[in-house]
Amino acid sequence: MMKRSAGLVATFAVVALVATAVRADDAINCLGTDNERRIEGCTALIERGGKGKDLSEIYSRRALAYSLKGQYATAIRDYDVAIEMRPNFAIALNNRAWAYFRWGKAATGLPDVEKSLQLEPTAAHTLDTRAHIRQVLGDPKGALNDYTKAMFFGGLEMIKLYQCGLTEARLYEGRIDGIWRRELQTALEQCVVSTTCDPLPADEHCRPATS
Repeated sequence: MMKRSAGLVATFAVVALVATAVRADDAINCLGTDNERRIEGCTALIERGGKGKDLSEIYSRRALAYSLKGQYATAIRDYDVAIEMRPNFAIALNNRAWAYFRWGKAATGLPDVEKSLQLEPTAAHTLDTRAHIRQVLGDPKGALNDYTKAMFFGGLEMIKLYQCGLTEARLYEGRIDGIWRRELQTALEQCVVSTTCDPLPADEHCRPATS
């Protein structure tokens, strides 16, 4: 009888270790960059329940994965949940605005990005989001102002992104080195007058230059 009890204890211990490992894998996947695994991991964490800031972060991360897959309606539903939990979640507000922009509903995302910038006025990527929205809404002056601020606050990273994207758009022929120069500003000025020009590179391009 004692042996059987010891066996049961050992079995439960193994099950507990496996369960802990699975939970750890879910967290790692949710925090990762592979969109399918991120969705799977975040979903598992959501299904186990939780509350507050941590759960809103999980919904936001799953939303980002859906957005990167082009599933904007699904992404926005997750962002809605995250922001309902944390109304001042600046990153989620910006990312929901970007999802609306990518979905072709730029005007709908404008209040989100405005609120995000009220919370974090120097966030470079949020300034870039508003610049994109302003550009497609026909406000080239406002867009240029935001792109310029994004470079100022984002520094080398943002400057490289615009250098690379504007090279792809055949508006910039200078170095991709993260150093601002008048040639880059001129290229941005030419880009913002078009509602279809994007100063950001395609997602799969320019990774060596911007890493």
